[in-house]
Amino acid sequence: MNRDPDSLLLNRSDPDRNMARFYRLDIAPDLFGGVTLVRNWGRIGHRGQQRLHWFPDLQGARREQAAWLRRKLQRGYDIAQPAVP
Repeated sequence: MNRDPDSLLLNRSDPDRNMARFYRLDIAPDLFGGVTLVRNWGRIGHRGQQRLHWFPDLQGARREQAAWLRRKLQRGYDIAQPAVP
């Protein structure tokens, strides 16, 4: 299992409400020497939506990733596992 802290997979499911969601946060280098935070979310089993956020350095991307992680944990998501690329 890949233990890369720059890639996180979160899940939220509630069978009573027919809810099965995922939220993925990946940090990846871009072609211009910066770093990109890739947020991907949606219903489990579907492609979902995606947003990209560009940063000049890794520290900025990690701060933003930590902020999104806090928000999602407060909303009931659980860390499923580190996402495997």
